[in-house]
Amino acid sequence: MLYKIQMLVSEAQQAFFAARRPRKDSPHTTAAYRRDLAGITTLLLQELGRAPEELDVEHLTAPTLRTAFGAFADGHAKSSVLRAWSTWNQFLTFCVSDGLLAGNPMGAVARPKTPPLVPKPLRGEETPERLLAAAADGARRARDPWPERDVLVLALGLVAGLRAAEMRALTPRSVVGRDGELRLHVSGKGSRDRSIPVQPVLAKLIEDYGKSCRRRFPQLRFPAAEPLLRDRAGEPIGRGALEYLVKSCYRWAGLHDRVPAGANLHALRHTFATRLAEDGATASEIMALLGHASLATSQNYIEATGREQRAAAASNRTYRALDGLGAGDAG
Repeated sequence: MLYKIQMLVSEAQQAFFAARRPRKDSPHTTAAYRRDLAGITTLLLQELGRAPEELDVEHLTAPTLRTAFGAFADGHAKSSVLRAWSTWNQFLTFCVSDGLLAGNPMGAVARPKTPPLVPKPLRGEETPERLLAAAADGARRARDPWPERDVLVLALGLVAGLRAAEMRALTPRSVVGRDGELRLHVSGKGSRDRSIPVQPVLAKLIEDYGKSCRRRFPQLRFPAAEPLLRDRAGEPIGRGALEYLVKSCYRWAGLHDRVPAGANLHALRHTFATRLAEDGATASEIMALLGHASLATSQNYIEATGREQRAAAASNRTYRALDGLGAGDAG
């Protein structure tokens, strides 16, 4: 197969992003792809001793990519290397499909093994209930307490399984349907939209939060198409402020030691999924409610509950012998 050998890598990357436009990637996804491509490209330029305007697609060979990824791995975590490998694999697959390369060299570039998903729910059977109760009572001693907002944020994670970005993308229009049949329309990761049933109690929390916004900011208008969640100034809440809000709720409720390391807001989502699994939800149901791309991801929550493993262990007939020993001792 004939392929072009004079196209610059920079031009090919521009064509790659142009080809992805119909996919409607989120700005966060696009920015991450650009960082991954730029990071490895910089290392390729150093390895080859070339300027950007001298780096052609034909220079993207297995040996040069192996060297670049080796240098990249020295200064980055396993997850970052894996993400960069995936980005370059997609980019070079595009180059092959567009006739710029004869084959994708990424198959010859080592990559870290994909770490298995380990759910990180809040520890303690009653922890979610205690967290919500503390937030409702105003335990979070902020300069300007706002329990209606705090409870809603926690509930969106614990009973709807929303990610931080999904919470921030909510608008008043996200709640759709008739009374008794309300649903929450969520713009999810990877442009995967989903619809989550809303029970009356969550609908009431959203309504109460809206009323609190109007009380706190009587001079402001909140158009239905703008973000639902707000900061203390009435502006759409930022990512860092949302994370800090949840972390503060843990601390003031005295439950910070029950949050798995590195989880924070995401622990709410994992708690939602784990409780679904414990209560008998199937992997396909969890997949639909959480917006997972893979059924295997949802299956991890079911396996993490260990229900089937506990049942299998309990069926061990040696337990009957132990039970008999206990009965004999009691006599």
